[in-house]
Amino acid sequence: MDLRIFTEPQQGASYDTLLTVAKATEDLGFDAFFRSDHYLRMGSVDGLPGPTDAWITLAGLARETSRIRLGTLMTAGTFRLPGVLAIQVAQVDQMSGGRIELGLGSGWFEEEHRAYGIPFPKEKFARLEEQLEIVTGLWNTPLGQTYTHNGTHYQLTDSPALPKPTQSKVPVLIGGHGAVRTPRLAARYADEFNIPFASVEDSDRQFGRVRAAAEAAGRKADDLVYSNALVACVGKDDSEVARRAAAIGRDVTELKANGLAGSPAEVVDKIGQYAAIGASRIYFQILDLDDLDHLELISSQVQSQLG
Repeated sequence: MDLRIFTEPQQGASYDTLLTVAKATEDLGFDAFFRSDHYLRMGSVDGLPGPTDAWITLAGLARETSRIRLGTLMTAGTFRLPGVLAIQVAQVDQMSGGRIELGLGSGWFEEEHRAYGIPFPKEKFARLEEQLEIVTGLWNTPLGQTYTHNGTHYQLTDSPALPKPTQSKVPVLIGGHGAVRTPRLAARYADEFNIPFASVEDSDRQFGRVRAAAEAAGRKADDLVYSNALVACVGKDDSEVARRAAAIGRDVTELKANGLAGSPAEVVDKIGQYAAIGASRIYFQILDLDDLDHLELISSQVQSQLG
């Protein structure tokens, strides 16, 4: 079971804070550091000092880490033109020595678009499908050849399709709860399918849909990695769990039902339930980025039991 750290910087984090967490992620033996791609806080937090850009952050971390993989859950398709995104991701992959993964979604938080003057199109899913075709198409174009795309939403003419990533294939993550179009898109483009904040039962159902879609598309269902993203709140005892839940404004009972909360033994058991339905990777959503002891506990008492 791969264990990864997943952060939500729009809730309030500077680059220096993210760097500290990323270095702890690396030092403590986790597989990867991922971050969300949002420009506006959610809920009652103040969000200070303000938003940081996902790909600028990852470019910095690419030069200041050496082992962990780096990526997004999920880059908002509404924020970037696909040609520009292909350049950005390829460049950061080069900067990291080939450690980048691209999670790409359609974008959904309309309020952040209004706040920063970003167009919020009505039809986002068709745009996402075209974006995936373009980004992967640019990367897959052989050196010396050009790439042209004449689509509904985007047109590219005789692109040199440069730069190329360091990796021969940058892993692409697609995720979500959609019952029909999302599994079909994952079957066509994804190396990993991620479902965020879902129960074991709902995850099992969605994984099944993706497996069926992959087989219908002529792929082996096990060609994809299946993963979950879940909020983490782990403590040595009940009082520590309660303290960490209060720090992020959540209820312990709710967290135990819908996340990875409780003692290390409880969390290991919960992860085992996800493993039983085919998940091989877990993203721990860490909401209190100043609590590095939390990461140390997960590393020493949870990760150590999962190999």
